[in-house]
Amino acid sequence: MKPAPTPVSAPAPAPDRAPARPGRRSLVQGMLAGAALAAAPALAAPARAATRPSPASAPRGCPRATRPLLLGTYTSAQGGGTGIGTAAYDTGTGAITPGPVITGVENPSYLALHPSGATVYAVAEQEAGAVTAVALAPDGGYEVLGSRSTGGSGATHLSVHPSGRWLLSANYTSGSVAVHPIGDDGSLGERSDLVAHTSPPPGPGQGGPHAHQIMTAPDGGHVLAVDLGTDTVYTYRLDESAGTLTEASRAVLKPGSGPRHLTFHPGGRFAYLACELDATTVVCAWDPVSGVLTPGPGRPAGTGPGTSYPAQLAVTGDGAYAYLANRGPDSLTRYAVEDDGAALRLLDTVPVGGSWPRHLALSPDGSLLFTANQRSSTVSVFRVGRDGSLTAKGRPFPAPVAVCVLPLP
Repeated sequence: MKPAPTPVSAPAPAPDRAPARPGRRSLVQGMLAGAALAAAPALAAPARAATRPSPASAPRGCPRATRPLLLGTYTSAQGGGTGIGTAAYDTGTGAITPGPVITGVENPSYLALHPSGATVYAVAEQEAGAVTAVALAPDGGYEVLGSRSTGGSGATHLSVHPSGRWLLSANYTSGSVAVHPIGDDGSLGERSDLVAHTSPPPGPGQGGPHAHQIMTAPDGGHVLAVDLGTDTVYTYRLDESAGTLTEASRAVLKPGSGPRHLTFHPGGRFAYLACELDATTVVCAWDPVSGVLTPGPGRPAGTGPGTSYPAQLAVTGDGAYAYLANRGPDSLTRYAVEDDGAALRLLDTVPVGGSWPRHLALSPDGSLLFTANQRSSTVSVFRVGRDGSLTAKGRPFPAPVAVCVLPLP
């Protein structure tokens, strides 16, 4: 039996770093059932026995007004979490209801869902970097399928290739990226490739390469790795038979810019880069044939005094607006996207209602925006207006050292 679920609660602040499968509808209903049980005020519901997802047990029902939410944290931090948090959010009000905690996962600071919706993957951001697979059962139970070494240290980001057959991860401390095969049951195989970023030399004040993100381009044929330490975005081709990476090109940014996170416009021809060290955003042109990313000039990431420490951008599904999380002033910058994605025009900035918004995500329908506020151990929720405006919805939700928020369909 799994251990009893631990309710999500607010702790003290913490430092910055320390064969066939069921569809999404089954996952949604199972997670909601688990969240409802955990919300009982007297006693936390005992965890159900882990079961593997089964198409036969997947209930079929009408659309619901609540959807699941997964939360990443640091389990080794003071006041940190005990695993991957689960919750449910109301699609109308944005209100969040706490659910059980998926335990047995160390320092799950970033999460990614398999395209099937049946498995979630987490990095272990620690000295011995690792990635862990967790199967999510239709009845709300879960099973930790095991972990694999990333071959580096400080694993900080991961993503699933659109084919669902490969997991990509980035090691921040050691400056390398890794590939793992994904089995039919969602489990991870032994690492198929590891690529270290050895050139160009690190930027000013950087002790070495620091791979901060790895993702697949919209064309599906290229993988991009953003390295904060070398001020470079590397483009690779993924051999989908062997699971190996071959460099295709690299985009070198201004020394000391510290690129952190890349987000593509839905049109697939432009991408937006948040640069942490020089507090800028960069619009990049993307050639899906050659895999060449061409950065434009950097623009200030926000307004107001002090360093903004931009974290990442999110773009609405219609490509009309973009949002940037600024950790320094604890704010969200809203941009109008113009010229079919080729330009960003700053519209306004709103307070996030928490401290150090490390991660933000739009709900699948685009009606809500969530921020994971690391230092205040909260998640803020905003309603997204037709004009892209952001309206805070209720009080921030307590979540231990929240560093990743993943709203599910």
